[in-house]
Amino acid sequence: MKKFTRSALALFSSAALALTGTAPAFSTAVFTVQAADTNNDDWLHCEGSRIYDKDGHEVWLTGANWFGFNCGENVPHYLWSADADDCLTEIADRGINIIRFPISTELIVSWMNGTPNEVGSFSCNTDPSFTINPDFCSEDGKTPKDSMQVFDIMMKKCKEHGIKAFIDIHSPDANNSGHNYNLWYGKAGVTTDVWIDALVWLAEKYKNDDTLLAYDLKNEPHGKGQEGEKAAKWDGSTDENNWAYAATKCAEAILDVNPNALILVEGVEQSLKRPGTSDYWGMPDSLTDSPYIGAWWGGNFRGARDYPIKPKQGTSQIVYSPHDYGPSVYAQTWFDKDFTEQTLLDDYWYDTWAYINAEDIAPELIGEWGGHMEGDNLKWMTLLRDYMIKHHINHTFWCLNTNSGDTGGLWDGLSFQSGKGTTIKWNEPKYELFEEALWQTTSGKYIGLDHEVALGKNGVSLSEFYASGEGSNLDGGKGSTQGTTKPPVTAAPTSSVTTGPTQTTSRPTTTTTSDWVTTTTTSDWVTTTTTSDSSTSIATTTVTEPKATTTTAPVTTYPVFGTDHDFLPYSVKIITEPTKTKYQIGEKLDLSGIKVEYNDYVIGADSLKLLSEYKPGSGYPALFVNDYEFDSSKEGEYRIFISFSGRPESYPSDAFTVTVGEKKIDTPTTEAKLCGDANNDGTVDLSDAVLIMQSMSNPSKYKLTEQGRANADCAGNGDGITNADALAIQKYMLQLIPSLPETK
Repeated sequence: MKKFTRSALALFSSAALALTGTAPAFSTAVFTVQAADTNNDDWLHCEGSRIYDKDGHEVWLTGANWFGFNCGENVPHYLWSADADDCLTEIADRGINIIRFPISTELIVSWMNGTPNEVGSFSCNTDPSFTINPDFCSEDGKTPKDSMQVFDIMMKKCKEHGIKAFIDIHSPDANNSGHNYNLWYGKAGVTTDVWIDALVWLAEKYKNDDTLLAYDLKNEPHGKGQEGEKAAKWDGSTDENNWAYAATKCAEAILDVNPNALILVEGVEQSLKRPGTSDYWGMPDSLTDSPYIGAWWGGNFRGARDYPIKPKQGTSQIVYSPHDYGPSVYAQTWFDKDFTEQTLLDDYWYDTWAYINAEDIAPELIGEWGGHMEGDNLKWMTLLRDYMIKHHINHTFWCLNTNSGDTGGLWDGLSFQSGKGTTIKWNEPKYELFEEALWQTTSGKYIGLDHEVALGKNGVSLSEFYASGEGSNLDGGKGSTQGTTKPPVTAAPTSSVTTGPTQTTSRPTTTTTSDWVTTTTTSDWVTTTTTSDSSTSIATTTVTEPKATTTTAPVTTYPVFGTDHDFLPYSVKIITEPTKTKYQIGEKLDLSGIKVEYNDYVIGADSLKLLSEYKPGSGYPALFVNDYEFDSSKEGEYRIFISFSGRPESYPSDAFTVTVGEKKIDTPTTEAKLCGDANNDGTVDLSDAVLIMQSMSNPSKYKLTEQGRANADCAGNGDGITNADALAIQKYMLQLIPSLPETK
């Protein structure tokens, strides 16, 4: 539930290389790296809702996301303007004990096939006058190694800094917007078997390296129930789009080659409200009585009550991993009131995902949470953070990167200067909120997951922590070290803030007929069952839990750019497509002429809002247009969705198709005076690259003069002003090319 952006500002401004016009004297940035642990002794396992190390000591995984391996660049973002060691030093010093690295199946397949995808937007140089990411350089000292070597080096460096890692399959294809795709198969030649083979290959490669602790099998499987086989579901079938079935098969295959790895399984988006009745997956939705219950993408585990993930090897390595976001990402119905922890539990959290931890079924790791520090979103972040602390829920914050469009990041900007290294500007208020949920001792030392290597200069190793006898903030600071003694498990969460009475309910014994959780042998994918695991019923359990509340979307008033009306989002249909459907490269999306039938209204472009231009707290338009699906820099056909949320999820939507054709070359007619000097200040530096990118992304605001356009055309392609010109200037500043224009 997030957007990746690669704007000019993200690439060249907030994360720009802080360079000078002449090569400064070289000095080495100072950081401390301890001897790496090679004992391979940090594997983890699960008992009930808790995670333990090899000695039976409880651990708490508290980390953050760093995306980029999932994108077209095939490397972590911001290594175009930062040194990896500098970044990892600060990550460790700030107490982050594990990093979730999103990745694409396509990228792993390229490694598996021996043809690693090339990396893009990555700075490396061994030249003493400007040394950055030297370990990632090929023999020539300036060309990056391939993407697999970059990943391997990143894992090695994580180990050196006392940081653990896990990957998540963010999308089948290497795509900055790949997370919008519903399923784990169906793009870039990725089938279910290819997806499993890729993960098994990586798990076997790293089976003797406990740096890579876990595998998050697929990011946010999703889709609306009425999409049928195109949407991920969770039930007892062997259908290909049954996420529970696919995840179990994949978990078994990984555990066959590495029985020590943790397997993280996310949820789906929707589930049937009345399973076992005449309702079925794929039936039309209803305004008055929807057959589906919605959730955040990857957040719905209602189906896991009847169909838990139970691989043949047992459940000791299974961790459930919901995602949860606040109203700045999308105004879900459970945010419509003056919400509290208790109302969130009643209306959404408990029955959707929190019951798994509360009833001691399995551990949970919130794989993504985070967002903007404002209003109700800040309130939600604080409530979820405190709930995770009190209930030993593992988590990885979304995200470190600055360029997540609908959440922002823990970093506000990164820059690199020779002799000084990387400067990271942290979003200190956001980090301060997040920092309370990092595992730390009562005296404030951050606790790592490595038994030998301490977590940064402000942390301790796992062995040091347990030898000290000091307490921690796990479970809200209750007790001292947990050791092998598990604290009493409360069956359901309680809160000091209550909005109504609770009731004691007895969950009835539920008999299932799924051929993959019973003793029947007709299933071709449960290869091993035991007497203790072969019951055909879910045991009766009496629990005290928040009062059951069935919520439906209320009639709510939303502004339509100056006109308010009451509506329920039940119908979206494009009746007249935009006048402009064919574009040349570089042109902006134009909605002129569009007519959309929305419930009982017909609205035009003035009642729509581009998702890229929406700012949280600015009020809601009638509908959002997901222009993140439109990349005018590349030729091709693009499907643009319009819906209440801007994405084809949760609410009805419709789409139109546009094409980007051949590029109209913007060739200057004036002769260049100083090649690369786009801003006409008499020098060539990074500000020229910034201006080129800004002029391309927002030409009405950032205008090049005729002379500036002539100077800026420096890539040597003869194709006018393009991204390549800005890149050529960057190469020139890094001394990767001797002069401008760049010669091919």
